[in-house]
Amino acid sequence: MKFFFLLINIIAFSYAATAQRSLDYYIQSALQSSPLLKDYQNQIRANGIDSMRIRAQYKTQVNGNSTNYYAPVIGGWGYDNAITNGTNFSQLIGANQKLVSKQNIQNQYEAIRLQNQSLDISGKISEQDLKKSITTQYITAYGSWQQFNYNNEMLALLKNEENILKQLAQKGVYRQTDYLTFLVTVQQQEIQIKQIHLQYQNEFAMLNYLSGINDTSFTALTMPALDSSIVAGLDGSIFYKQFENDSLKLRNSDAQIDFLYKPKVTVYADAGYLSSFAFMAYKNFGASVGVNITVPIYDGHQKKMQHDKIAIAEDTRKQYSNFFRTQHDQQIAQLQQQLQSTQQLIDETTNQLRFSQGLIDANRKLLQTGDARIADYIIAIGNYLAAKNVIIINTISKMQIINQLNYWNRK
Repeated sequence: MKFFFLLINIIAFSYAATAQRSLDYYIQSALQSSPLLKDYQNQIRANGIDSMRIRAQYKTQVNGNSTNYYAPVIGGWGYDNAITNGTNFSQLIGANQKLVSKQNIQNQYEAIRLQNQSLDISGKISEQDLKKSITTQYITAYGSWQQFNYNNEMLALLKNEENILKQLAQKGVYRQTDYLTFLVTVQQQEIQIKQIHLQYQNEFAMLNYLSGINDTSFTALTMPALDSSIVAGLDGSIFYKQFENDSLKLRNSDAQIDFLYKPKVTVYADAGYLSSFAFMAYKNFGASVGVNITVPIYDGHQKKMQHDKIAIAEDTRKQYSNFFRTQHDQQIAQLQQQLQSTQQLIDETTNQLRFSQGLIDANRKLLQTGDARIADYIIAIGNYLAAKNVIIINTISKMQIINQLNYWNRK
């Protein structure tokens, strides 16, 4: 009965294998459903509006102004007419124009461009983080799927050998205890497959969760296509561009401080009706023009203080940049060393697997003639399973290392 239920699971997984999904499917799903990436895109769109606002605020500003004021004097009591004029009635349309240098406006546009570039860099780094996370989980789930497949193949082999051994035990070629010992090995393999089945279900569900996929079904995973090419240098990578962009933003802020201390000139004009109704009110239609000029003279050396703050921020940026480069180079060297050691272990275990396979084949032939020792055969099977498991584990480990190396290749 247990084998029947196990067979049902195997059939279900085999059916699922016909609807395989690739790593790219999960990465694309994760990128499309990520609210963080959409947030970066929306922030860039919002900055586009700020850029238009800069252009708009330096155009001529036109406002309508209405003032309606009456201060009565009753029985000699009231505000002094010399101050209030008694009545003030104005309906004016005013216009003012700030006169700002082209360099100042361009510097403000540059600030928004650098901010957009910073958001773009952050978005690409977040995209790399998401791809790495999805790939890590995909590789983990793929490893469980591979373990299920090879353990399932091994179970089919053991079930076949069990039937042969059962017939030989009935004929008296082997003792009944030999058959029971072998049967225990088969049952252990069945339990192992159930455990791997459950493990794969959990890891597959986590993969869907991270990818933003609402799906409780189970499908097979194809082998991830990972490029194990040499890691590109840090210069020019998206990770180092963030430090370069921060430097440009600091320069931009430094230049803006100077522009803030430039003389400010505003030209204004208005036209309309302004009257106190004291004399010939019908002739009080008119217009006026003027110029406002503000020249900074002394502010307690605040300008220098702001420049000093920018210089301190630049020094901090350099410290972080140098530290990041050192850590990056060290991590890449360690990963490449791990990759080499892991591949060497895979090669050595593959050679061992050939000997284990040869020993199993030899014992299988002896089993049919009754000349094999069941204990030796079980040991040979155990050695084969152990070697196969080591190869799969290290192959998955190799993929994970390549995934970490590929993370740094984003331009």
